[in-house]
Amino acid sequence: MADLQDELHALPEAGELPDTAQTAPFAPQPPPGDPAGQLERARGLLAAHPVIDGHSGLPWALRDLPWYDLQLGESGVDTDVLRLREGQVGALLWSLHLPERLAGERAVGATLEQLDLVRSVIAAHPEGLRLARSAGQVIDARNCGRVAVVLGPAGAAALDDSLGILRVLHSLGLRALTLAGASWAGEAGLTRFGEEVVREMNRLGVLADLSGASDATIGRALALSRTPVLCTRSAARSLRAHPDNLSDALLAELGAAKGLCLVPSSPERTGPRVQDVADHLDHVRALAGPECVGLSGAHDPGAGPDAAPGYPHLVAELLGRGWPETDVALLTWGNMQRVLRSADFAARAARERRKPSTVRITELDTTDD
Repeated sequence: MADLQDELHALPEAGELPDTAQTAPFAPQPPPGDPAGQLERARGLLAAHPVIDGHSGLPWALRDLPWYDLQLGESGVDTDVLRLREGQVGALLWSLHLPERLAGERAVGATLEQLDLVRSVIAAHPEGLRLARSAGQVIDARNCGRVAVVLGPAGAAALDDSLGILRVLHSLGLRALTLAGASWAGEAGLTRFGEEVVREMNRLGVLADLSGASDATIGRALALSRTPVLCTRSAARSLRAHPDNLSDALLAELGAAKGLCLVPSSPERTGPRVQDVADHLDHVRALAGPECVGLSGAHDPGAGPDAAPGYPHLVAELLGRGWPETDVALLTWGNMQRVLRSADFAARAARERRKPSTVRITELDTTDD
């Protein structure tokens, strides 16, 4: 595929509109009943503010394929560079989640194997993919015509209750960790060791993913974290009663903490239609605010068609519902950029006042926890 570098212009900082949009009025809105005009308008907006997709299960799907080519198109999986560009996806988080049966050393080993696989995949597709460790590197990758890949979230089991392993995973590129499923983040909330994990994540710049966590864990993490948290695959529980979805009260708390709810294009969590996903986005935006809502694709590989090619149609639906272009730009690009940038800034400040934590779970949590 031809390099797109010469076709792209520099992108603005998170949440800002490009210079041309700041000095000229927005494109006129097509008249009602003109879906083709709305889709053209959506594609124009996505050209300046592409989607940062908050959850892709691609790494786990690739592990069993003997050969693949994501650059030219790959029928063995639901995601490849062609489909990402068709959907105007500029960056995505690659999930490192594992089957629930894996724990302890097996989980650590499987996560390291996935990290090795992901780095090999990116190295094998230099024309289409680029590893990004920060908000600035996401912008650099996009400006060079590449899709930025941010590593994570990984599951909490990958830590094996060790803060040292957390630091090693971060050094290999991990930028998000799901708290659900850990002994130190259960139905009663974070234990003392769980709180120490969140503090160390803040020091490193690893984002906390709270999707699937208990309401008590979500509430405590929101109060404790000095970095905005993510919910990488959560929608509105009041519209669809999936356990990963958030109650209206939690959505309001998330908005107050300037966290980010990444609404998935998932039949189980939001419904099978574009209009269903838009309903959830409307609801989250109304309760948490336009600065606290984003997008994520299908959670599990093989669970359904990849969301990427449908993003222009989803944005066209939102524009047709009256979403301002500024709010759409935040949804697709600006909000996730803000969270990544906040994590970088908070980590630099935390490392100046806090040394790496060496505490062990046995020092803080009793066997009764």
